[in-house]
Amino acid sequence: MRNIGIIGGSGVYNPEILEKAGFKNELVQTPYGNVPCLYGEKFGNKVTFITRHGAQHSTPPHLINYRANIAALKKMGVEEIIATAAVGSINKDMQSGHFVICDQVLDFTKSRINTFFNGTDFPVGHADFTHPYCPTLRNILMDCLQNMGANYHKTGTMVVTEGPRFETPAEIKMYAQFGGDVVNMTGMPEAILAREAEMHYAVIAMVTNMAAGINTISLSHSEVLESMKKSENILNNLIDNFIAYDKKVDKQCFCDSAMKDFGGFKI
Repeated sequence: MRNIGIIGGSGVYNPEILEKAGFKNELVQTPYGNVPCLYGEKFGNKVTFITRHGAQHSTPPHLINYRANIAALKKMGVEEIIATAAVGSINKDMQSGHFVICDQVLDFTKSRINTFFNGTDFPVGHADFTHPYCPTLRNILMDCLQNMGANYHKTGTMVVTEGPRFETPAEIKMYAQFGGDVVNMTGMPEAILAREAEMHYAVIAMVTNMAAGINTISLSHSEVLESMKKSENILNNLIDNFIAYDKKVDKQCFCDSAMKDFGGFKI
């Protein structure tokens, strides 16, 4: 039995649907804060769901308690995390409605607590981040997308900005020169905290719009939500297929022992 965590937002595994499927609510207590979770079983596997932005999308990207979210999933025994992310496209080949299974990240966040291993809760430690997203989970996701016939890209570099404002055209031009493909506000420090917590983590990036300066139309949050709505069924089917995935997978990562040189991660 696999133990899977889903980090999503509104329209992604709607909590009401999960409650009807027999999932239970639990407030998970961690040293970093308490996190509401929905947990249950689906397709013979354990699943825990967290809404990243909280109820009614009430927490902005720069104020999300990323450490509490990851610690709560770890406490629930989660081993594999699939995170969803609405992204703007910097790469014109990545169009609205496409999925990107990112393999690299550029972190431009500024004010977020980005480690567990700070010398207080855990010793000072340095996580290898050569592969920011778990290669094993990425291969499963790509196999699922291939079988679904969905439009997807096998690689992509995610640029993560502080938010909550959208980016300027000048910033997008710079990110493009740095090799960025898509941009969003929530990808970090979520990914590095999952690595430090020794869990497998991959992101499903959903392109909802072209980034500033690429699209001459002013950006709006309503545009993002409308585009997400159009991809909702495909995304939920992808998550279902990932949960149900039962093919033998050759492990291509060391995510579950990432911090062994620093005593590992225990919560």
